[in-house]
Amino acid sequence: CTTNPFLLYDEKLKVVRTTFLTSDELERIEAKIFSTERLEKVKDIFLFSCYTGYAPVDVKKLTKKNLEKDNDGTYWIKTNRAKTNIESDVPLLPRAKQILDKYSNLQGDKLLPIISNQKVNEYLKEIADLCRIDKKLTHYVARHTFGTTITLGNGVKIENISSMMGHTNIKMTQHYAKVLNKNV
Repeated sequence: CTTNPFLLYDEKLKVVRTTFLTSDELERIEAKIFSTERLEKVKDIFLFSCYTGYAPVDVKKLTKKNLEKDNDGTYWIKTNRAKTNIESDVPLLPRAKQILDKYSNLQGDKLLPIISNQKVNEYLKEIADLCRIDKKLTHYVARHTFGTTITLGNGVKIENISSMMGHTNIKMTQHYAKVLNKNV
């Protein structure tokens, strides 16, 4: 073969703008009470990920063994991230703790109900419509919301965000954490 296989290759890196929720959008989801149990559960799982940065695979594997209380009385989720196997310790913010408390009577040792990622994303479309959010919500939007609105937006250093998200380097975290206008 005498043709160059890379001739048609476009070397430009396409930067994709990530989607995350603003504080207002997050509050709209939190305030909405759904009449169906399935939407209420997905809302809780989604919000839990917004406040912890956990990806769907990580949420599903969380058990009561992952919860630890430190000497100051603060609860932490201690685990290794599924994708990177990197240790990730995340403080359990009050809202995330409320969600876990709501599901404390689950059978077995799981912290939250288990729902397939496909169903979560399907139900999140309904939630977005009902909460008047004009964004395509997926479980990963919650992770981006944690990296941007919850942490960076509240002055958490990017190195700490990187550690909590289980990233191997800061560059990965920069993809998740976008600079907010209020921080400029």
